[in-house]
Amino acid sequence: MVEMGEEIIVLDEVYKIFGPQPRGRAFDLARSGMDKNRVQAETGHVVGLDNVTFSVKKGELFVVMGLSGSGKSTALRTVNKLHDITYGSVIVDGTDVQALEGSDLQVFRRQYMGMVFQHFALFPHRKVIDNVSYGLKVQGVEKKTREDAAMRALSLVGLGSYAQSFPSELSGGMQQRVGLARGLASDPDILLMDEAFSALDPLIRRQMQDEMMEIQADLHKTILFITHDLNEALRIGDRVCIMKDGAVVQIGTPEEILTQPATGYVAEFVQDVDQGRVIQVHEIMQEPRPVPAGATLAEALNRIGGRSGAFVIDDSGSPTHLLTADDGMRAAGMGTTDLGPALRTDFDSCRREDCLNTVYAAAGRGLPIAVCDESGTLIGNLDPRHIMEEMGRVEHLIDDFEREVFM
Repeated sequence: MVEMGEEIIVLDEVYKIFGPQPRGRAFDLARSGMDKNRVQAETGHVVGLDNVTFSVKKGELFVVMGLSGSGKSTALRTVNKLHDITYGSVIVDGTDVQALEGSDLQVFRRQYMGMVFQHFALFPHRKVIDNVSYGLKVQGVEKKTREDAAMRALSLVGLGSYAQSFPSELSGGMQQRVGLARGLASDPDILLMDEAFSALDPLIRRQMQDEMMEIQADLHKTILFITHDLNEALRIGDRVCIMKDGAVVQIGTPEEILTQPATGYVAEFVQDVDQGRVIQVHEIMQEPRPVPAGATLAEALNRIGGRSGAFVIDDSGSPTHLLTADDGMRAAGMGTTDLGPALRTDFDSCRREDCLNTVYAAAGRGLPIAVCDESGTLIGNLDPRHIMEEMGRVEHLIDDFEREVFM
């Protein structure tokens, strides 16, 4: 995982009120804590953003997720000042974006930001390369330079051979790739993506997610990504911000959102998520308690304690054998003190960053799984029963939230 840098986008106590008098009574009521629906009923104004505070770090893929009317797209549009704000501040790389006007704002957008929309918004009469290079043309970049930049961007999204095609000759997924290439062509520091994959079929959408994550692994852009799909948010985001009725409900890593929902609202969302695709092995693995080579059976059983098994390691720290509690007790019952006959080598191993889905088949064997680092050194012990226990935690959390509501 890429180490994130300093904060490059900061929204601080941002309010956005839609209506003829945004800084009037509606704003006062929103600041007093009145909810969005009541403010609208009493004033006719709509609270788009309600005291929104979050920051995005340099090189981070930060996802803002929420249903329609949650304020997620409104929040994004304050970053490039497509929306003025009613109160608060929006700082991008040290610049107060909301204070910019006219040509200064246009230059700032062009230099710092690329944007990818839900709808492709391609010029049907222009070839793919001309669509991708259009923003650079507006900036006055000479033809060869902008076409070279467009070709580099098209190569990143796998469409270099389609540069001379027209949009109508491409599939929907390919057209969205063109939109992504257009956002990348100017090599912006920040990429704003507003429901960029929402119009795509599920399979193509997943392929686009994979492709974007691969590009991000190479380029390390700062990406502010908007979606209404929690599965998408948890799959691609370094961190996820969940919004409801214009306000931030919870911010955290995908694992934190899934395993530590802050409210019943978040818990209801995550109950339908395939937890195995999000929770990583390191979340539930135990300290390994390895058995040194040459130990007696009694010493090895003592290392196991209440666990289902322990691994024997060599001089380099790599697991070579597994002793399960059952095998050890069976051997001890036969009167032997020799560890060797009780050991087995048919164990599975994984990495700490693997998702639980990748170890399901191995867990089905009922044997502990060795968690190793890149050098093969044992760093953890994964007990199959802990996988099932973890998968049931969210359901219990939801039940607890529901009981709190009705008590």
